Amino acid sequence: MYRILVFITLSDNGIEIIKSTPELPKKEMEFINLWKEQNLLESFYISVSRKDAVLVFKDTDKARCKEMIEILPYFPYMSEIDYHELNKQF
Repeated sequence: MYRILVFITLSDNGIEIIKSTPELPKKEMEFINLWKEQNLLESFYISVSRKDAVLVFKDTDKARCKEMIEILPYFPYMSEIDYHELNKQF
């Protein structure tokens, strides 16, 4: 089963902006919840520091994942985004 794992790191400056703008996390979670409802997002993790996130997408390809990540409200504050194509074994 094909999956795309996306590992995101926020910039230090971005974290400060996000913390000082309460609307941003709400808008970000609207996308996360929508993708979950659409059965595109299989898993979503946030690090304890809240600087990193891991998203696991299914039923989509890498190009589409990139498009989806780029529309997120947090996108301008991301310092690193890694995409990994995986085959789920179990």
